[in-house]
Amino acid sequence: MTMSLMLILVLSLSAFPGNVRGDDDPMSASFVFGDSLVDAGNNNFLPTLSKANIKPNGIDFTASDGQPTGRYTNGRTIADIVGEMLGQKGYAQPFLDPSTNGSVILQGVNYASGGGGIMNSTGRIFVNRLGLDIQIDYFNITRQQIDGLLGKAKAKDFISKRAIFSITIGSNDFLNNYLLPVISTGERISETPEGFVDTLINTFRGQLNRLYSLDARKFVVGNVGPIGCIPYQKTINQIDATECVGLPNKLAVQYNGRLRDLLSELNENLPGAKFVYANVYDLVMELISDYKKHGFKTASAACCGNGGQFAGIIPCGPTSSLCDDRSKYVFWDPYHPSEASNLIIAKQLVNGEPKYISPVNLRQLRDI
Repeated sequence: MTMSLMLILVLSLSAFPGNVRGDDDPMSASFVFGDSLVDAGNNNFLPTLSKANIKPNGIDFTASDGQPTGRYTNGRTIADIVGEMLGQKGYAQPFLDPSTNGSVILQGVNYASGGGGIMNSTGRIFVNRLGLDIQIDYFNITRQQIDGLLGKAKAKDFISKRAIFSITIGSNDFLNNYLLPVISTGERISETPEGFVDTLINTFRGQLNRLYSLDARKFVVGNVGPIGCIPYQKTINQIDATECVGLPNKLAVQYNGRLRDLLSELNENLPGAKFVYANVYDLVMELISDYKKHGFKTASAACCGNGGQFAGIIPCGPTSSLCDDRSKYVFWDPYHPSEASNLIIAKQLVNGEPKYISPVNLRQLRDI
């Protein structure tokens, strides 16, 4: 449960159609990896403390008539919106959903999990979650299923040329690992910030190489957003509405610099691969800094939550206070952006300039 890469992440920022032949080509897929920013319901099928399949989550998600789906927001994730903008038919379905089988997987599959991270130890406080290693294990299962549907030669062509791999992950590795007290299984006792970031990057390098070995070629990777600015961090640190907590943001910036270098390295060393860097940190920071310009009335308080000045302690649920106008809040809950924020971010990722998305934007990546 984080705002990690709001992105992106990421990311994520992560459901894509097509290829150069256009948005109507059915042979296109998105494979979405990450955390709660792009989880489309995998945690619904896990015995975990990190769940969003309770009201009022999903209140604005029209595809479910306003019923919760397991998305950690009031409506669509960035991944959902990006897919719509690029013409994808339907959303990538959660891997753990029993109905995600047969030809539906050719549209793409969502492996993201609330509480998941790059490190296997991340998110342990939630009891169960899917870390990135497990998510890739699950993609390997999907990969074999696609072999069975298309035949090995066509499956390889499909995965390498007509699928986008979106990865929105990293925030939990700080918020729900390194920054936790030692008694809660945080890593800070044994590693310096530099050492922990180095461990993250080296682990992530191996994970991305593993996806490449499974024929993935088009990647979009979101960096870690300004996690020191989420309502939860502001509330527990009792800071002013105009401020952000320094250490989490400093760690994010440090990691993001190394991530950019890693993706450049992979672009140089992995033949045929295209790794795109989504600068969610700056996108979200600008949204927070200029929230009035974007039509919001607050970038500090959660629309749905309880506890403290910014409703940032207790996650969104049936007993939470709920704002009157969800379109006026940057944050839906103590950790995650609102659909209104996701829409602004998604537009920049699809058509944005190199300062936000490089070396190509997502529309260009789709058409390569």
